[in-house]
This record gives sequence, structure tokens and C-alpha cells, in this order.
Amino acid sequence: MNNEKPETEAETEKAGTDLGVPALVVSGFLGAGKTTLVKHLIADAQRQGLKLAVISNEFGELGIDRALLQEEGGPGYVELEGGCVCCQLSGELLNTLQNLWETIHPDRVVVETSGVALPFETLLTFWREPVTEWVGESLAVVVVNAEQVAQGRDLEGTFEQQVSSADLLVINKVDLVPSDSFGRLEDLLHDMAPGAPVIRSIQGEIDTTIVFPSIPAAKTSSNAQRKPELLPHTHEEFEAEELSFPDNITPEQLLKQLQPLNTLRIKGIVNTSEGPTLVQGVGPRIDLSAPPSQFPQEMLGRLVVIRRK
Repeated sequence: MNNEKPETEAETEKAGTDLGVPALVVSGFLGAGKTTLVKHLIADAQRQGLKLAVISNEFGELGIDRALLQEEGGPGYVELEGGCVCCQLSGELLNTLQNLWETIHPDRVVVETSGVALPFETLLTFWREPVTEWVGESLAVVVVNAEQVAQGRDLEGTFEQQVSSADLLVINKVDLVPSDSFGRLEDLLHDMAPGAPVIRSIQGEIDTTIVFPSIPAAKTSSNAQRKPELLPHTHEEFEAEELSFPDNITPEQLLKQLQPLNTLRIKGIVNTSEGPTLVQGVGPRIDLSAPPSQFPQEMLGRLVVIRRK
């Protein structure tokens, strides 16, 4: 395997494909801004020279957003109609994902569900054969309309089920509510989804390193701490930091050091007392698992964490 330092952000991402292709399920109630967020993810992937596969299941909407996604997403965009991907179309979703893998070999995958779908049910598709053989970490990102929450509209039933299934919550349209209400809105969401990180956005723009953490490049002094591109109009700032750990740290010691950090995302490979261990986390949930049989050796012993400044 070529372990030379990747020269571009895209090459850095592709150096970590042995970890599997990262996948997102973008869900949220009707009108939350899911499609706008997906358009932002498409633009970000294109900027980095990465191939993004997008599957949309927003049935019942006007065709304009679909046309925009088709135009911007290109051959990696597929629309599924005639049902919901979390139930009626789960088999079709599985086949579509596998077909996209075989035809375009994407670097990232995004599934945009309908406004009434449950993200966890859709996530199960990534754990089914043969898709599970090439998909890596999969997350449920739920987009929330800040104005809807502020007005207390339709916050029971489907909305609450979606929010409670989230790995990460994006409270969108924060420019439409008073800034002094943010704390109250986030408290309400935390009651529905304890522990799930909440980030704010306008027009669906988020720092994409939160949902697609970069793979560490080769060790250099200039790369010891790298700050992602910031979006100041979201009222939040984030920072990325690379952490190193000694060999043979026990998994228990590793978790004990990581859990108090209050990170949004964490990803990397640590050489623990039980051998190389893949670390992936969202908020307080940190998963330790066996890494792939082959991975860039310069990743060993290093983690990238993303958190609020």
C-alpha cells in the first residue's frame, strides 16, 4: 500500500477508503430543509473532487428540488418513488446502493428520506449484505426547522420519533427565530434525544467535517492541529484537533480519556493493548471495533476530534 502523504483534501479522504465508505441518512420533518442541506453536501464534495452518491426519497414534493439535485448531483443521483425507503422501498434502496457502488464507486453516500420516514429504519439497510461489505460508518442526521420548534407545531408523533433516532441534530433556519431562544429550543430537542449533539445552521450550511470527518494525513508538525473551514453565520464555531495515544493503552483507559472531551465527532485508529482499534464517535457515543485488514499505517495511534470552540 502506498503510504505517501496525500497532497490534496480529496486524496486524504480517499486514502481512508479501506475504512469503508461513510454514509449519511438525512431525515427530518416536512419543510425542515433536508434538500438544502443535501445540496450543500453535494457542493462540498464537488469542491473536494469526491464522488458523492445521493439517493432521494422525497416523494410528494414539487419537482423543482428534484431537478436541482439531479443537475447538481449528476450520475451519482438516484430518486426512489412509490413508497418510503424505511419500509416499502427498503429492498429497492439496498439494490440501488449496491448498483451505485458497482458503477461509480462513491467516496461518500447520502440517503435523503421523505419527511415522514424514520432514519433508524433506513440505517438498517447499510447493515445488510452486500452493502455492509463496503459501507463504513453510517449516521442518522436529522434536520429540524427552528421556526417549527419555536412555534410548537407538530412536535409529537413522527417529529419526535425522527428526533429521538438522531445521531446528530441540525437545527436549521435559526435566522428565523430570536437568538435568545436557541437555548430553549436545544433543551427541548435534548429532552427528545438525550446525548445527541445539536448544531445550528442557516440554509442548511454546516461544517461538513462534522458529518464526514477527514482521515488524518501523514504526521507533520503543521498538521498537529487543523481547523476546518468555519461558517460564522451559523452562530457557532468549531475546531478540529488531532490526538495521539501511546501504544498498548487499554480500551477502558482510552474510553475513560475520550468520554469527558465532549466532542461532536471523533474518528481514528489507536494501537490498544488488544491491537489496532477503530474509534468512531458521535457525541457521548464512542464505538470501538476492529479496523479493516488494511489501512494507511500513518493513521495508527491518532484520532481527529471535532468540537465547539
